[in-house]
Amino acid sequence: MKILVTGGGGFLGAAISRQLLARGDSVIAYQRRAAPALERQGARIVQGDLMDLELLARSMAGCDAVIHTAGKAGVWGAYDDYYQVNVTGTENVLAGCREQGIRYLVYTSSPSVAHGGGDIEGGDESLPYPDHFSSPYPVTKALAEQAVMAADCPELKTVSLRPHLIWGPGDPHLLPRLIERARGGRLALPGADKLIDTVYVDNAAEAHLRALDRLQEDGRCGGQTYFISNDDPRPQREIIQGLLSAAGIDVRIRPLAPGIAKTAGFLLENAWKLVGAHSEPPVTRWSAEQLSTAHWYDITAAKRDLGYLPKISIEEGLELLRKQLGTGD
Repeated sequence: MKILVTGGGGFLGAAISRQLLARGDSVIAYQRRAAPALERQGARIVQGDLMDLELLARSMAGCDAVIHTAGKAGVWGAYDDYYQVNVTGTENVLAGCREQGIRYLVYTSSPSVAHGGGDIEGGDESLPYPDHFSSPYPVTKALAEQAVMAADCPELKTVSLRPHLIWGPGDPHLLPRLIERARGGRLALPGADKLIDTVYVDNAAEAHLRALDRLQEDGRCGGQTYFISNDDPRPQREIIQGLLSAAGIDVRIRPLAPGIAKTAGFLLENAWKLVGAHSEPPVTRWSAEQLSTAHWYDITAAKRDLGYLPKISIEEGLELLRKQLGTGD
């Protein structure tokens, strides 16, 4: 198959692209930056923006499928910036697919679209979208996901995946943020014993390939969305200490009352807006919510419909991360 991967040189996108290339597919990585390593592996790189509908659609010419991983992540920023990339960008991907007669689209969503601020323990795809979000990221991802699901039809089969807290070698998001917060050897955490699940990057990538294959085989996952994880929820304290240990950092987790964290997020957000600061506050309402609550999901549907099973365990993933960072024995 010939497949265009938006964000194909990014953290998840590169893992997807590598797996596609390894099985013999032709890959076009559509993204804003150069990706020489991926290009050397055989991918064609197109540097472009999701807002450039003409270039995006032209890059899809001759493709059989699109895997749309590109998006704006983060816990802080202007709503319009998130909307433009996550919603308008996804609408452009859908428009390009229709223009070029693409048959299959796999979209990377987020479990945060179903998180309303309270504990989620074993939740499945029946969880409703919350009435209110405290960050532009989840609300714009929810809008994009709904557009992708609504677009499913015989001419364009679509599926949406919700991988939870992706990590592994090359992680530019979660681990660097933890390292920054853990400077000084101590880290305040309002939900240290709350269970969360995560997913190793290669497992998340394989889920995308399996979703694409199932769209072609029987289409039963068309118009559906699926939680994706390592199916191994653990206390936040254990996950965070494990990731930091893999980076060669020992950290003491000290408890912080959830109410204090949420109040701090509210106050700091308002202070940042008042002074017009462009940096990210140390804590936001959304990050406080995420850190104060349990959030792990039942992936029975992904196992049943996609044939997804995480191949790389958390322990194996941490060892691979140590090797990549040069912190192993």
